[in-house]
Amino acid sequence: MTTQKTVTPRRNKFAGLVTTVLLLSSSLSVHAADTTLVIGDQARIMRSLMESAGVLNNLPYQIRWANFQGAAPLFEAQRADAVDTSFAGDLPVLQALAGGVRLTILQTDVATGKGNGIVVPAGSPIRSISDLKGQQVVVSSAAGSISQNLLYLALAKAGIDRQATRLRFVLPTDASAAFDSGQIKAWAVFDPYLAVAQENGARLLTDASHLTTSFSFLSATTASLADPHKRQAIWDFAKRVRQARQWAIDHPALYASSYAQLSHLPLKTAQLITSRGPSISRPVTEADLNALQQTADRFYHYGILPTKITVRQFADTDFLTHAANSTQSTP
Repeated sequence: MTTQKTVTPRRNKFAGLVTTVLLLSSSLSVHAADTTLVIGDQARIMRSLMESAGVLNNLPYQIRWANFQGAAPLFEAQRADAVDTSFAGDLPVLQALAGGVRLTILQTDVATGKGNGIVVPAGSPIRSISDLKGQQVVVSSAAGSISQNLLYLALAKAGIDRQATRLRFVLPTDASAAFDSGQIKAWAVFDPYLAVAQENGARLLTDASHLTTSFSFLSATTASLADPHKRQAIWDFAKRVRQARQWAIDHPALYASSYAQLSHLPLKTAQLITSRGPSISRPVTEADLNALQQTADRFYHYGILPTKITVRQFADTDFLTHAANSTQSTP
């Protein structure tokens, strides 16, 4: 697990945005200064966004970053209360809930779906999803990932039984090395690993843009939300995420450049990743939960989710309003 304090404030480009965010946090209790949030992240994507946007300056609480390759190890950390918040796609959130992770869904990020795809090597004879019949497909990062969801939807659209392919689950960094060396015939994976593969010549068979709602969710552990000071800090952090998303929309070139520097990826790859990442961040809505419920029901029917989940029981559509009101009344 990697941890790090917030970065040095940017004084020029982001001054107006920082002022806005500081106003959002002005109602936080003075006790929040003694509060530390551990923010769960995947491939440093959230951290890169927040630092690029400059919204982490002058926080009235402390944060530490915990970085993971994928959602499965992230949620294991959340199960152990080692992280306070997580940010992950729809099926990984459901897998965590079905596995007994005690969390609450607070906020929705909406992406294009183009950052979740199925690729093959450039010279592969596999030309379409139909050609995956009888083939082994490597899925990152684990059972219940957004890539598995995409693969099953793509197979269904092509009229192929999902059991007609052989699945192998591999963490994305390991899978990336195997794919580059020609050991993987087909790979279902997400950004930034997908973009790196594409920039290295991988051929895209399909992505999630026309197959499923590409939702990711900001969630927090039950224990963290029960702590009034952490709850205030989580409310403030969620507001800053929304501010950062808007900044990324308004400054795409700056975001790509900053992401390239922070991730040590080539600028062209960073531009591809940032251009198709989440663009809308909002409080979770009933419509979001209805879409998530459909995914939950489908994967319970497949036998992948071990228990039937009523999604609404694990979400708070009024969190931002309620938490904001509580900060106003906290002495």
